[in-house]
Amino acid sequence: MSAIDEGIVREYFEHNGFLVRQARKYQVMSRRKVAEDEIDLIVFNPAWQRGARKPDFFLFSSELPFVHKAVVAVKGWHTGVFSPATLKGSPEIFSFLEKNVLKEAARLFPPDAPDDPAGELTKILVLPSLPTAEPFRSQSVELLKARGVDAIISFRAMLIDILEKIETNQNYTKSDTLQVMRILKNYDLLKATQMDLPVARARRAE
Repeated sequence: MSAIDEGIVREYFEHNGFLVRQARKYQVMSRRKVAEDEIDLIVFNPAWQRGARKPDFFLFSSELPFVHKAVVAVKGWHTGVFSPATLKGSPEIFSFLEKNVLKEAARLFPPDAPDDPAGELTKILVLPSLPTAEPFRSQSVELLKARGVDAIISFRAMLIDILEKIETNQNYTKSDTLQVMRILKNYDLLKATQMDLPVARARRAE
């Protein structure tokens, strides 16, 4: 996972009110990974309301209020689609779901209050995309759920959400990720995101 991939995910959750923690600051090269090494990010929603429903599997910003605490795996394979064949042939995608990894992730959160045994960790996978054609799309979703993934977020959904919130008259000096996106947006080098929304496409077809 590159720093820019993680930066996008971090900015997305922080923009939506989450506290984000990076479990490690190094890349494992010369030894076997331990539990902590499989955790990319953990996120905590301080505005979460007790009794809230579980978030949908396809996680957009409108569903984030229903996420309390989560372990996040970031797979920035931007040239690929997470097809059934990819999921079956890449077991490393699911490494963050191992029991020892989830136990380590849970340890990084403050203990729940005795009267609030808040729900389990939400296991979130960040990926480039799923197949658009059936039955491959449904098969990919079924495989992800069967392996224990609770929700997925696409990089496209995150980038659109961030871009819509960036103000070109703001100087994001404390975030290289936001500053680069702001500069591209300021010089009209990014296509207007609303043009790709289903409503916009339907209107153009009329």
